[in-house]
Amino acid sequence: MRFGIVILPQDSWPQARRRWQGAEQLGFDHAWTYDHLSWRSLADQPWYATIPTLTAAAVVTSRIRLGTFVSSPNFRHPVTFAKEIATLDDIAGGRFLLGVGSGGTGFDASVLGQPEYTPRQRAERFAEFVTALDLLLRHEEPGSGGVSFDGEWATAVGARMVGVPAQAPRVPFVIAANGPRGLRLVTTFGSGWVTTGTDGAVGEDWWASVAALTHRLEDTALAAGRDPATIDRYLSLDSGGSYSLHSIGAFEDAVGRAAALGFTDVISHWPRRAGVYAGSEAVLQQAAALFSGPRA
Repeated sequence: MRFGIVILPQDSWPQARRRWQGAEQLGFDHAWTYDHLSWRSLADQPWYATIPTLTAAAVVTSRIRLGTFVSSPNFRHPVTFAKEIATLDDIAGGRFLLGVGSGGTGFDASVLGQPEYTPRQRAERFAEFVTALDLLLRHEEPGSGGVSFDGEWATAVGARMVGVPAQAPRVPFVIAANGPRGLRLVTTFGSGWVTTGTDGAVGEDWWASVAALTHRLEDTALAAGRDPATIDRYLSLDSGGSYSLHSIGAFEDAVGRAAALGFTDVISHWPRRAGVYAGSEAVLQQAAALFSGPRA
C-alpha cells in the first residue's frame, strides 16, 4: 500500500512550504493539490493557483511524487496545459502524476461563461481532452512540424512540445472515473484509476459503492484485453461522509478496508483548523508513523 496526502492550496507559500516538505519528511509516497479556481464552501477563502504551487513544491522536495487531484477540461486547453505539465515534470525530475477527471458542474464549470453541458457532453469532452494530452505529452517527433488535431472541444495547429519527456513515454495518468466511458479511458490511457466512490453515498453504502466500482473497473479492463493488475488503484478515503484522519482508529480502519478491496494507494487530506477536513496534525503524524518504516 502507498499513502498520499492532499494539501489544499489555501496557505501563502511560507506556510504551504512547511506542509509540502512535511509530507515528504513524514514518508508519504505522493502529495496532491486540488486543480480548481475555487472550491465549494471555501470559495470566500484564499485559494492559490495549482501549477505554480506544485512547481514550488517540486523545488523544495526531492523524493515524493506530486500530482493534481484532479485536473479537468473545465478551464484548461490541452496544448497550454501540456506545456505546463511537461515543464513541471522536468523541474520535478520526473515525479509528477497527472490526476485527471471530466470536470464537475460547480464553480469551474461556469466561471469562464461556459454553457451548462450535459453529462454526455462532459464525457465526450473528457475523452477528447485525455486523448489530446496523451498525444502532446509524448512530444512530437523531430521534423514532424508539431502536433495538430481538430476536435469538437479543442484544436491544435502545429503545437510544439520539443525535447524528451521527463518520464517515458509520458507522465503517468491517474484517471478519475466511475462511469463506463470514463473507465474505458482508464484502461486505454491510465497507469492508475482514482475514485471517491458514488456521490451522495455515505457509510456502509459508500463502501459498497466503492467495492462495486472496483469490480466494474476489473470487468472493463478484461473486456479491453488489459490485465486489471496493471492499473494502480487510488481511493480518496475522505469521502462517504467521513474524514480518515478524524482519529488514528478511523485511519487504520479505512486503510484496512481499502486494502481488502484491492486498492494499491490511499489518499487523505492534510488536517484543517475548522470546517471541511478539520482535524489535528497530531493524528496525521500518528498515521504517518504507521507507514513510515520499511514497506513492501
